[in-house]
Amino acid sequence: MKPAALCRLAVIPEGGTKGIEAEGPGGLPRNLFLHRIGDTVRCFENACPHMGTPLDWRPDEFLSEDGAHFVCATHGALFRLDDGHCIFGPPAGKDLTAVKVILRDGMVLLAE
Repeated sequence: MKPAALCRLAVIPEGGTKGIEAEGPGGLPRNLFLHRIGDTVRCFENACPHMGTPLDWRPDEFLSEDGAHFVCATHGALFRLDDGHCIFGPPAGKDLTAVKVILRDGMVLLAE
């Protein structure tokens, strides 16, 4: 099975984030977000483990003001960038759902 293309690496700003809607199981939409540092891209479900609400406070805006954490727009929970682990807020100790992606020829592809 061919991996599904999410977007070109170039559309994710360096050090920034990008919200993506992908096709999930059964053809249902799957809301994700990508975070890029150089050629490293991490992907997570766009859903807070506390209430399931989207994290972005504006389209493609998932980072805290200082850029050090992902932040939940609903209640200000903070998540580490490298693994999505919550360090502050109601879901403390829980993790964002990570999604495996791969880079190929400048494209970010779903690895699942």
